Amino acid sequence: MWLVEARTVFGRARVRALLVALAAVPVLLALAVYLSGGPGAGAGPAFLDRASRNGVFTALAGLAVTMPFFIPLSVSVVAGDAIAGEASLGTLRYLLVRPAGRSRLLLAKGVVVALYCVVAALVVVAAGLVAGFAFFPHGSVVTLSGTTVPLLDGVGRSLLAATVVGASMFGLASIGLFVSTITDAPIAAMAVTVAVVIVSAIVDGVPQLSFLHPWMLTNYWTAFTDLARAPVRWHQIWKDLVLQAGYLVVFGSAAWARMTSRDVLA
Repeated sequence: MWLVEARTVFGRARVRALLVALAAVPVLLALAVYLSGGPGAGAGPAFLDRASRNGVFTALAGLAVTMPFFIPLSVSVVAGDAIAGEASLGTLRYLLVRPAGRSRLLLAKGVVVALYCVVAALVVVAAGLVAGFAFFPHGSVVTLSGTTVPLLDGVGRSLLAATVVGASMFGLASIGLFVSTITDAPIAAMAVTVAVVIVSAIVDGVPQLSFLHPWMLTNYWTAFTDLARAPVRWHQIWKDLVLQAGYLVVFGSAAWARMTSRDVLA
């Protein structure tokens, strides 16, 4: 079931199109910096002013640009379609005829959506590294702390940043999966999931609501930037992962409760 579900999801044209679009972002960033010389120090998206000095930063700049909306949007599409898409096509009842059961089907869907979260971030980093090395110098990496680390260390940090960003999407994916279990319209599930991101970002930007910020889904999404420091500052990253785990438990449980009680024949 797991392999079949993964093949089904990643074999869909819209999922491949989403991944291609994500890969195009760092490539276009690298091309823009190469042609224009890039922004001044401290200007533009995070890491973009450093991209022309070392190609590794193109990958991190790609993450910084795609993290606020593009990656969450693609995750919302995949998660929102997970159950609602099957229901709208009328295939959900046939999937549940198999002896695997509802819980195992939901778990398989959830694992594949989580896999997509990580793959989406890795695609951005991989495309950024390729474009960065093609357009810019590459060698020892000067971190945000001013220290120097070997190129291999810099690449490893970029890949780890992608993994952290992917894990940062788990909470959103669980919300999307839950919404997907309560509607037969995948577009509605996707829209609600995207709306959650927008509302969370708005609340995060209002100082008067600072008491809510630590609980907002998007609050620690930029914590991956601390991986570009030496030594790495793990405090915000761990906060992000713990928060995502909390969302995952709450909305994953809600999705399971809804899925196991849902009348798929209605």
